[in-house]
Amino acid sequence: MKHLWEDLSRGLWRENPTFRIMIGMCPTLAVTTEAVNGVSMGLSAMFVLLCSSTLISALKPVIPNKARIPIYIVIISTFVTIVDYFLKAMFPAIHKVLGIFIPLIVVNCIILGRAEAFAGKNPPLRSALDAVGMGLGFTWALLVLGSIREILGNGTWFGLRVFAPGYVPWIVMILPPGGFLTLGLLLGGMNWLAEKLAFWSAQRVGERRLATAQAAAGEGCCRVPEV
Repeated sequence: MKHLWEDLSRGLWRENPTFRIMIGMCPTLAVTTEAVNGVSMGLSAMFVLLCSSTLISALKPVIPNKARIPIYIVIISTFVTIVDYFLKAMFPAIHKVLGIFIPLIVVNCIILGRAEAFAGKNPPLRSALDAVGMGLGFTWALLVLGSIREILGNGTWFGLRVFAPGYVPWIVMILPPGGFLTLGLLLGGMNWLAEKLAFWSAQRVGERRLATAQAAAGEGCCRVPEV
């Protein structure tokens, strides 16, 4: 169970594809002008990642090693096509906004990278949990980035106004420079927080070791020698 939890939680923080590994940057910067666009792209990528990783893991015994990358791409492109047609039929407005970045999920480093590094070497259950964790990590990263840019750039969040009518939007936030600026500040904040968490964790470990050593020393001093 510990391994399964690690597979699921890995992509949420420690190996978050956007804020820690920094892959899949094109859709991250291009579609996050609004929160709904970020969530839509994240969920689309998670669906493709989950389905392709599970299928690749199940088929790995029969996939020739020399042809694995082309086969991975064919499997991934199949699920990307499903997502593309689904969004076009059910959510045409979102499909129009996401545009070319839906077909480009085929070559997204997150999906192909997890297929090569994890799904092709592990059983289906672990591959599915890894895909869900990476997909959720990608989704929440795009949600945060899109929320900040939409709130400051439009004064809305998921289309709902969050400021008074007199608010002057920061137009730069919905332009490419705003995307780079927001991403850079978030990366800096993530690195700072990661360092603080590591320091606090090491401090707690040191305190526990010191307490254990003091307890052992106390027991040794109070022990009555045998005659």
